[in-house]
Amino acid sequence: MTQQSKLGNAYSRFYALLQQSLKGENIDFTTGSIRRGVLLLAIPMMLEMMMESVFALVDLYFVGHLENSSFAVQTVGLTESVLTVIYSIAIGMSMAATAVVARRIGEKNPEAASRAGMQAIVVAVAVNLLIAVFGFIFATDILVWMGSSMESAIYGTAFVQIMMGGSFIIMLLFLFNGIFRGAGNAAIAMKSLWVANICNIILCPIFINVLDFGLTGAAIATTIGRSVGVLYQLYNLFNGKGVLKVALSYFVPDMEQIRNLVKIAAPGVLQFVIASCSWIFLAQLVATTGGDEGSAGYQSALRIMMFFMLPAWGLSGAAATLVGQNLGAQQVERAEKSVVITARFNAIYMGIIMIITLLAADSFMWFFTNNSHVHDIAVKAIMILSSGYVFYGIGMVLINAFNGSGDTKTPTWVNFFGFWVLQIPLGYLLAKHFNMGPTGVFIAIPIAETAMTTASMTLFRKGKWKKVQV
Repeated sequence: MTQQSKLGNAYSRFYALLQQSLKGENIDFTTGSIRRGVLLLAIPMMLEMMMESVFALVDLYFVGHLENSSFAVQTVGLTESVLTVIYSIAIGMSMAATAVVARRIGEKNPEAASRAGMQAIVVAVAVNLLIAVFGFIFATDILVWMGSSMESAIYGTAFVQIMMGGSFIIMLLFLFNGIFRGAGNAAIAMKSLWVANICNIILCPIFINVLDFGLTGAAIATTIGRSVGVLYQLYNLFNGKGVLKVALSYFVPDMEQIRNLVKIAAPGVLQFVIASCSWIFLAQLVATTGGDEGSAGYQSALRIMMFFMLPAWGLSGAAATLVGQNLGAQQVERAEKSVVITARFNAIYMGIIMIITLLAADSFMWFFTNNSHVHDIAVKAIMILSSGYVFYGIGMVLINAFNGSGDTKTPTWVNFFGFWVLQIPLGYLLAKHFNMGPTGVFIAIPIAETAMTTASMTLFRKGKWKKVQV
């Protein structure tokens, strides 16, 4: 066989794999090639998370060209930092849903998987409604507490009220997608984000510029876009075509099942609350030491960073589904191999991204802001943050592997020591005591992430996660 024909066959196989991954078929991940299984899950998961990151970039692009761009960019960034608390609950609950649904699917019990998924939704929505009301009422105070000037806080109040008031939509979007991923159908999760983003991209310029709502228009467009995505998810849950068959009776609270879910979700939520509180503290530290423009630069850099990091999180999500389903099928060795292969793929991806961001940071930031001071701070942040990308990628896979097995306590302790014992004190020390300002915060982030990945690798090898029952 010639080299050209071998290359042609490779392209054909990859194209067939790509088609299958995007179709949304019901696939048994407890048999067959592990590498193929990782790719079938990872491709739609990466595209899904890329679409999630596009929300922030679209908002950043349009508000970054408003008249008060530093206020607008800072408001978007600080609001996203606060919303990470919502994301923490959503991700923690979706992790529990993914773990339980994947385990039931691995046990060939789709009805139990469906019931567990719907009970997770009942719990998450009940908790989020309280947070949404609080965020709406205290919108201005939240921005001031985060380090925004009063002028900037007043400017951004309506944006925060809409985003916090509609945060239950974010919760549903994450949670439904966690359920689909646990069932092995990552394509539907991906498509829901496509639908949501297309709506957001179309509506943003209309509400921001044409209807002249400015910054408030970005919040309206994003909330409507995500709502359409949730409607798409609901259609796919109730159409009866997938492995999950959902009935309205599944939403009636089942206290025993809720207790089991909360037992898994509580440390899962806590691990992400720990992380989000650390990011909130760092954002506040940058705002108080670097001012409105320093804060805007940092938040801009984070948006770029998350655009590349979220696809890596999506790829690492393949480990959660594969670990859950294979542990359910009593195939422990296959679950472990799945994690190793996924980590290898993610390390390669993040290595490539590190090179791209180091070379193109300057060009990226001129596209998203017209403020030279904001641009310079953002470029410095990107250059420092990207130094730890490979470790970020490996760490994500290990966290997802623990969570996918139902062992949500291990990554909670890793996050506690990594963020609160190392990252926050180090960031404060460098920024305040050594008068490094925002640069000190930037340096603390890759140091802490590298330490956390090293600890996760050690704990993964010990194998406690293999024995967890859910």
